[in-house]
Amino acid sequence: MTADVLVVGGGAAGLWCAEGLARGSGLRVLVVEKTPRTGTKILASGGTRCNVTTTLGPSEAAALFGPKGARFLRHGFQTLTPLDVRERFESWGVPLDEAPLQKVFPASGNARDVRDALLGATQGAGAELVLDAPVEFVRRENGTWVIGTASGARYAAPRVVLAAGGLSYPKTGTTGDGYAWLRELGLGIVEPVPALVPLRSPAEWVHSLTGIAWQGGEVTLVDGEGKKVAQRSRPILFTHKGVSGPGAMDVSHHVSAARRNGMTGPARFRLRFDAFPALSREELRAAFVGAAGSPGNPKVQRVLGTMATGPMPRRLFDAFAEEAKVPTDVVVGGLSKSLRHALVETLKGLDVPIDGTLGWDQAEVTAGGLALKHVNPRTMAVNGHDGLFVIGELLDVNGPIGGLSFQAAFATAELAALAIRG
Repeated sequence: MTADVLVVGGGAAGLWCAEGLARGSGLRVLVVEKTPRTGTKILASGGTRCNVTTTLGPSEAAALFGPKGARFLRHGFQTLTPLDVRERFESWGVPLDEAPLQKVFPASGNARDVRDALLGATQGAGAELVLDAPVEFVRRENGTWVIGTASGARYAAPRVVLAAGGLSYPKTGTTGDGYAWLRELGLGIVEPVPALVPLRSPAEWVHSLTGIAWQGGEVTLVDGEGKKVAQRSRPILFTHKGVSGPGAMDVSHHVSAARRNGMTGPARFRLRFDAFPALSREELRAAFVGAAGSPGNPKVQRVLGTMATGPMPRRLFDAFAEEAKVPTDVVVGGLSKSLRHALVETLKGLDVPIDGTLGWDQAEVTAGGLALKHVNPRTMAVNGHDGLFVIGELLDVNGPIGGLSFQAAFATAELAALAIRG
């Protein structure tokens, strides 16, 4: 079967690109999807709510991908801004609501509405779908791109867009197939590693806090040499295996990449937890000293509850106190200068040992992929391979939780569609 453009992968990036290619262009656009349905990862994202983009502006959003990612995505995020994404979904009949931490969800809270709208727009624009068709090869023959599927079917077109995804959520069909195709074309791949994945800790006291969340903290990932690697002011959640939540998951790709970079050994990292980032050490000390003179001589935990967005869970306070070697039921008047100092230092920098991540099965996105030096950041065209475009998670870009991954998928897809349409 021949087409004007082949899109390999029917996920967020692939569908967005296909819709943009087919809409009013007269192009025959064929989407070839490995699994029996499109947008499976969309359905699973955001706890099945699907955080479609961010409330941040384009420059602020791009900056969260790090210096390299920001440079690569700058043009894409200006061409298709987060606000543009929101307006597009609204025009497709999906009302959106803003949520804390710069998030944007469908008002229904149902990811299926996002997938169905994107799929409906793609088919409505005239793009054709081939489902349950795992691609086995992508090659150029006599000036034409040809893909072959497991059934033996072959599809040909002068232009092909690879949107096959990475390795995260492998149960949805993203098993890294695209990396082999790119390597066979002589292109460099940055070894993929799990990203936005919970962190593993060997510390029993961490496991004992399973289910405890803290909303207002800040985490700093510190390497074995004491060097600050990354920092995020986001909620964390303690689990029976370690630490999860946006704060921990946002820095997880650095832990994953350590093995890729040849680092070995136990507890290579520490997650330094500041429970009250809005307060300095001096302000915390002053609060304790001031409370010591108040009527009733309140317990330290009660005093801390007045400094945060809500009371500190008892088990979490006990963990801080025990690490500081402070009695858990201590009143502020019973804090000696040395105990007060120890408690403040612990509240401002409790170290959680980290010895790895929970791996691909729980990773939301992939870090690594096609090296960006091979790709034109204004068109997503692959240098030296006429008619080849790569978009979405196959690229070596990754950002934090908060709709940033979808924004990158949509923006890179938009650039490819615009470039092909001319």
